[in-house]
This record gives sequence, structure tokens and C-alpha cells, in this order.
Amino acid sequence: MTLNLTKEEQEMLSGKHGKATQKAMEIITTLGNIYGAKRLIPVSSVQIAGVSYHNLGEAGLEYLDEMAVDGQTRVLTTLNPAGMDLMEWKKHGISEDFAKNQQRVVDAFAKMGVVTTCTCTPYLIGNLPHYGEHIAWAESSAVCFANSVIGARTNREGGPSALAAALTGRTAEYGLHLEENRDAEVKYVVEAELRNTDDFGLLGYVIGNRTRKSIPYISGVLKASTNELKSFCASVATYGGVALFHMEKVTPNVTTIPETTETITQEDLEHAREKLDDEKADIDFISVGCPHASIDEIRHIASLLDGKQVADGKTVWITTAKPTKDLAIKMGYYDQIEKAGAFLVSDACCAVAPLKGRFTGLMTDSAKACFYARGKNDFKTEIRTVEECIREAVS
Repeated sequence: MTLNLTKEEQEMLSGKHGKATQKAMEIITTLGNIYGAKRLIPVSSVQIAGVSYHNLGEAGLEYLDEMAVDGQTRVLTTLNPAGMDLMEWKKHGISEDFAKNQQRVVDAFAKMGVVTTCTCTPYLIGNLPHYGEHIAWAESSAVCFANSVIGARTNREGGPSALAAALTGRTAEYGLHLEENRDAEVKYVVEAELRNTDDFGLLGYVIGNRTRKSIPYISGVLKASTNELKSFCASVATYGGVALFHMEKVTPNVTTIPETTETITQEDLEHAREKLDDEKADIDFISVGCPHASIDEIRHIASLLDGKQVADGKTVWITTAKPTKDLAIKMGYYDQIEKAGAFLVSDACCAVAPLKGRFTGLMTDSAKACFYARGKNDFKTEIRTVEECIREAVS
């Protein structure tokens, strides 16, 4: 099947809009042909993953520099977390060499007109599509949140394809951009009590492991906050590659209800916690904010730390987006957190920062953070509520 391109799209592909745009259009049309798309469609926003120099290395940076020679974004585009707080990296133990290279990455994106706010929760800081809008996002938890909670439409883009969409304002119409591919395929009835973000992370762990990229329909969840839903999205995407779910009376998309039904019990969640808890974990690193913490979560953590002090031998990161950190500074939450000896870290997160060898055990409320702490950094992990994480930090 051959893609039907508009005159402007053909001009992009022929190089009339510059080499970077031509390369970007080559990437998009190749993907479109692979997946049988009939046409390209406009996107209203892009979110790019592959920002940390820890993951990109020199090869990735060379590619960005090449695209930045004449490439310019056509739509609102933001970035996934970098490997460090772009302003306060020194106090967080980041080396000058890494900082220099990370800044080179961010500068390359900035040259192309990308908004260099580095966050996995772009919907909390202004990159917020509306229901039914086509977008091109890359970060797995943000993709899941956009498709499911907001009702926008995106496939899970790779770093190069997301950048390509930013430079052309287009993506190929296939996958989750099409209505017929968004129906639920398996139903889960939740018969467990969900009280905190860690419980929603455990639920995502269970459903993700069972579902494996299918689209779940979930009933029995009586209520879910934005913070709890972003925790669930991160976990179900990490452990199952799920990019879309339907949650009865919670999410906005319409779907047929599958006949195949599975039950999730309290025992299932407890078993998931056992899987994420390592025996004899010596906790020296506590991290909250994976996905990035909202201003409400920061407010709550600041109140928990107020008048207390982080214990010797422990490091505490609360990770968030730079605009959220700026608001936290304005509200006095930053001072409360830092006075207690914890760090409010913007732009970065514990999953992509160069932390291997610095710590041995992580306590977090995030099932996703446990996955990356084990896989990338060889940390032992424990998943707990935010309140229990802070108690561990000051004990």
C-alpha cells in the first residue's frame, strides 16, 4: 500500500523544506508503509523521549546535532526527563563531564525549537491535548495517560519518530490513531482495596503482566485521582507495554466490553508487592516522583518533612518538572523539603539519571521506579506508600 501524500508532504519528502525535515519525513513515511497507513495526519503536540545523555551517548547526540542544523519544530514539543537537574545538578552528585554533555543534548533540542521542559508528565505543565486529538508522544506512561485518561490518540513513538513528527507536524495514521484499534480486549474485575499511589502501581504490575500489550477494560475501581492514574499508567505500561486501557466510570473512551473476564484480588496485589520487595534491602535512597510529582504531591511531601531531618546515610529525591518546581519554590514547599535535607529535583528522575554505584537500595511508591532501579542500577527495592517512604527517610 502506498501512502497518499499532500503537496506539502511531498515537498517535505523531496527536501524543499530542508534536510532535517526531509529526513524526518523519510522516517514517518517508512513507518507508515511498514504499518499499512493510507495517509499522514496532522498532530497538535509531540513529546520526545531519549533525552538523558546516559541513554543517548555520543552517537545519539551526533544525530541530534545533525538534525539541528536546519530542523525546526512545527508544533508544541516537550522533552522526557534528562539525566540531571539542569540548574542544580552540582548538589545532586552529578559529574561536570556528564553535566556538560547533558547540556549539549538539551541545547540541540532547543536549537530546533523544542520547549526544553524535561518531564514524563507533560500534561501537568502545559502540553495538554484534548479528547480525540492526534498527538505523537514517546514516553510510555505519558502515552498511556494521554490515550486512556485524556482520550487523545497516539502510538508509542520512539525518540527518532517523535522528533520526526515534531519537525513535520505529521504522523502516520495507523495503530491507536484508528478507532477500530481502540476497543478493549480483556476485562478485569478489581476486588481489591486501592488506597494509595503504590496500590495503583501494584494494580498496573498485575494487569500489565497478565495483559501484555492487549487493551484492558477495568471495572471495580470506585475512584481514582490524577496522581493515582499516572501511577497506574506508568506501571501498566512498564510491565505490559499497555498504551491504552478503559476504566469503567473513570476514563472517557467508549468501547465494547469484552466477554473474557479475569478477577484481581487483594492477594494478587500482595503477591505483586512481594515480587517488588527484595529481601534484606539496605535502603539508602528514597525517591518519589516517578512519574513526576504534581504540585499537590509536593505540597503533601513538604508537610510530611516539615520540622524533620533526613537521616545520615540516606538520600531523598522528589522529582518533578521545572515549572512545578518553580511553583513549589513560590509556595515555600521547596524550602521545607530542602531544609529537611531532601532534594526537590527537576528535569530528571531516578530512572534515567546516572545513579549506578551510588546507592544500594531504593524505597519508592512507584512500581515503575522499582523496574528501572533493578534493571539499570542493580539496586534492591521496596515499594511503599509516600508516607512510609518519608518515615524511612527520617528514621
